[in-house]
Amino acid sequence: MTRPNLEQALTGFSTLKVSIENNIAHIVLCRPKELNSMNDAFWKELPEAARLIDEYALARVIVVSSQGKHFSAGMDLSVFANMGASYQGEPARRAESARRMVLALQDAFNALEEVRMPVLAALQGGVIGGAVDMVSACDMRYCTEDAFFCIKETEIGLTADVGTLQRLPHLISQGLVRELAYTGRNMGSAEAKACGLVNAVFSDQEEMLASVMKIAQSIAQHSPMAVAGCKEMINYTRDHSVADSLNYMATWQSGMLQMPDIMEAMTASKEKRVPKYDDLNPKTK
Repeated sequence: MTRPNLEQALTGFSTLKVSIENNIAHIVLCRPKELNSMNDAFWKELPEAARLIDEYALARVIVVSSQGKHFSAGMDLSVFANMGASYQGEPARRAESARRMVLALQDAFNALEEVRMPVLAALQGGVIGGAVDMVSACDMRYCTEDAFFCIKETEIGLTADVGTLQRLPHLISQGLVRELAYTGRNMGSAEAKACGLVNAVFSDQEEMLASVMKIAQSIAQHSPMAVAGCKEMINYTRDHSVADSLNYMATWQSGMLQMPDIMEAMTASKEKRVPKYDDLNPKTK
């Protein structure tokens, strides 16, 4: 299948900038004046960008970052206003519409979890409300010293509903998740590192992005089939028993364990060079 023209497929977004270099796709939230708040367009553009990269196997790793002082202030006020305007009419039909709306919002971040390649989040400043939902769906998180995390929804009379309460308990302790959710307090970068929410803390965004890109490049040099298999298995075992996960692993290997990538890895090691692997196949033919 012919890959789409990147300028046509991955530009024209109003809330994101996307670039691809050395098998790394970089998605940048680009509304710094609005604190990268998540307006209506964002909820459509983020999953579209992630799924285009995955659909056409345009990269082996995705890095998500943002411009400005804060990573994201979460849900834009305009989205809340639209929600309020929709709360009218016959109760059952209104509730059914509201459920579909929440599922659509959840799908935007599900996309980060469902793509075959790892997603690395590079975070600075505030990671607030919906932004916590978003980064909880990423494979790894890195932040600057000034970063803080806040489940803001509780303070404004809502229960976080786009993934924080479902994913965060698999990343940090139940007690800490409950404290953050019930109080809505800020958790700073040092605490985020200590509890395992982030992998590393950096002095500033420039240092962080340079380091995250090095990690992404290291991932991109490995067999994309092996890396995709790791992501599939880790996600699966989170939601299943050890026995079920081992059984799925055996089934996966029976089809996915092939020799070309293994032989290339061994040959490259012997020749002291970087191995060269074929990209993943596009999903659509």
